[in-house]
Amino acid sequence: MADLVIYGSPVSPFVRKAAAVCIEKGVDFELESVNVFDPPDWFRAISPLKRIPVLRDRSIAEEGIPGTIADSSAICGYIEKKHPHVPIYPADPYGYGRALWIEEYADSHLAATGGLGIFRAIAFAAMNGKEPDLETARATWAEKMPPILAYLDGALGDAAFYTGDTLSIADITVTTCLMQISLAAHAPLDAYPALAAHQKRMQARESIAGPFAKAEAFIRKAVPEPLDIA
Repeated sequence: MADLVIYGSPVSPFVRKAAAVCIEKGVDFELESVNVFDPPDWFRAISPLKRIPVLRDRSIAEEGIPGTIADSSAICGYIEKKHPHVPIYPADPYGYGRALWIEEYADSHLAATGGLGIFRAIAFAAMNGKEPDLETARATWAEKMPPILAYLDGALGDAAFYTGDTLSIADITVTTCLMQISLAAHAPLDAYPALAAHQKRMQARESIAGPFAKAEAFIRKAVPEPLDIA
């Protein structure tokens, strides 16, 4: 039995982010599903904001609040400290700070804009038996996403990853958040060549592809194929 348990759903980009860190590091973990819209009382106790993911380290405690950590960034930082092999945070101070900034930008701005304006407008509507809100999704893609994508494209420069030649938490977070859009809609990146190349490299990694396949299998029940919003 693995020490680490991630509570949540692979449909969440933040759950996939934590899972990707474990996979990259070769750390065993279990994913236990939780319905965040109607969570059980025990989950409310360990996640005051009723958000996923929450991590439990069974080596500390197998139940209750002890041994649990909420928030994907806190979780990933904990996993890094507990399993420092195959680091996903740069050792260089500037690289470290840069990785944390890109992680935060993706977690807050990219995820909120694409998740609320595109993924929810299409997937949540379909899952509730409603017509997808393509007007909102298309407006989000056309008006709100370009400056975000342009920033992420420019932040790469000529490097393979956001902090140079080595994968970091920044790359994982940008990818899981950006791929949330592609669960529901076609998201062409032709105008952002560095970002497009980065995404192609990242999506080939098992740490990204494996958890995403589980999310896609679930979403395809409601949205048989990504919709055109460009």
